[in-house]
Amino acid sequence: MAVPYPQVVLFGDSLFQGAAKTADGFSFQGALQDQCMRRFDVVNRGFSGYNTSNALKALPQIFAMPTEGGPKLRYLFILLGANDASLKRSVDNQHVPRPKFKENLTRIITHPNITAHKPKIFLITPPPLDEMRMKVVDLENGYHDVSRKAKISASYSEAVREVAAENPGVTLIDLWKALMAAAIEKTPGFDPAVAVLGDPESEVRGYLEQLLPDGLHMSAEAYRIFYDMVQPHLGSEWADTREEDKVGYLLPDWRDAPWLEEGIQS
Repeated sequence: MAVPYPQVVLFGDSLFQGAAKTADGFSFQGALQDQCMRRFDVVNRGFSGYNTSNALKALPQIFAMPTEGGPKLRYLFILLGANDASLKRSVDNQHVPRPKFKENLTRIITHPNITAHKPKIFLITPPPLDEMRMKVVDLENGYHDVSRKAKISASYSEAVREVAAENPGVTLIDLWKALMAAAIEKTPGFDPAVAVLGDPESEVRGYLEQLLPDGLHMSAEAYRIFYDMVQPHLGSEWADTREEDKVGYLLPDWRDAPWLEEGIQS
């Protein structure tokens, strides 16, 4: 019988779909897979444009109940909300009201197809929004005004914090705070007590320009910051052991393979 590798699943929208890309020599998903090599499969289930309502409806087609001989979901990282937080439109509407967004997130993390695997679940706040850049991009794409606002997007990140706090056993990864802190640190003279980077009221994009090139999606540098937040949560199964490079392997190191004793050589 084939050996089913347990899975680390990235479930979300374009921010996870884009995690597979290689930009400036870095890939978030590639870095995760390298960290988990021979122990877990890193599976990308990021869907551009999806909000939590879309994700909830598609969930049974993405996550199957555990079966004998089938892969087990060990780690689940959920990054949704950037599209839910968009402004309501008569066409191309992705908006989900904040209360419904929280309800959807809760239904996702408590869905039987998820809980049956007993995974470690991580809720990730959407990154900050550079509304100033977003407006330029939206106008270039034919919209009459900006499709998202920084303050509203920030409130959806706060909603993710609330859902994580309301569900014991769920771990929060606050990407919004980490990226904003990195941007403020590299924006000389900016006072975060007065305004927020990327908000038209501040009139300052600062270093968000480097972290969010189109105002919404992350650069390689931003993904590196994100990876540094995720990395410590993976590997407790094999970290701090004398044979750290082998512990957790589903198939043995070639020197330890039982078929060597049988005289089978390549």
